[in-house]
Amino acid sequence: MSKTAILYRMVTDEHICPYGLRSKDLLEREGFSIEDHHLTSREETDKFKEKHGVETTPQTFINDERIGGYDDLRDYFGKDKAGQTGTTYTPVITIFSVAALLSLAFQYVVSGDFISVRTLMLFIAFSMTLLAVQKLKDLYSFTNSFITYDLLAMKWLRYGYIYPFIEAYAGIGMVAQLPALAVAPFSLFIGTVGAISVFKAVYIDKRELKCACVGGDSNVPLGFVSLSENLFMIAGALIMWLM
Repeated sequence: MSKTAILYRMVTDEHICPYGLRSKDLLEREGFSIEDHHLTSREETDKFKEKHGVETTPQTFINDERIGGYDDLRDYFGKDKAGQTGTTYTPVITIFSVAALLSLAFQYVVSGDFISVRTLMLFIAFSMTLLAVQKLKDLYSFTNSFITYDLLAMKWLRYGYIYPFIEAYAGIGMVAQLPALAVAPFSLFIGTVGAISVFKAVYIDKRELKCACVGGDSNVPLGFVSLSENLFMIAGALIMWLM
């Protein structure tokens, strides 16, 4: 038996509602044929909302019953709430995974080998650089989170603004194979301060905080992963001196 849904969504020259597209895609994946009605102006959208007593679009109707917006439609089909909820390690795992693949690819192109000390150095360098980019995209948001647990940033707030630039410089310097004395002290310094700060906040003070390692708007919990970032910096500095 054919399943039909009626969907009203905003589609104008200036705006195409993303949740309307998501609702349409979800209905199609659930095997529904769709009567897709476009609300092509703000006035038409306002009249629709007033008529049906709703505050938002899109709106989906199935069997003459109004289901509601995209989140309501997901509930109707027994699906979890869309988007990221709660704490997650996904951003850090993604960055470390991409850094690992970049280091393997880079090392293979340069030397024909995959695994070497240089590969480890590249992994640390790419990780630091990618993490720095996440912080630099919104310095204010990053520092708001960072100053709540970093011991130096608590006393000297400007360090929070400088930190991502130092991290990026150290990572790029490792890739470029700059002299150890030009790079390693910076990596060692921020890594050591960071490691002590995270260890104190998490394992001594037992505070439950969000990590600023991938930017201030993340839901990554402060803990072992955050400590690993700082230990990588320390390891990178030591490897540079040893090499």
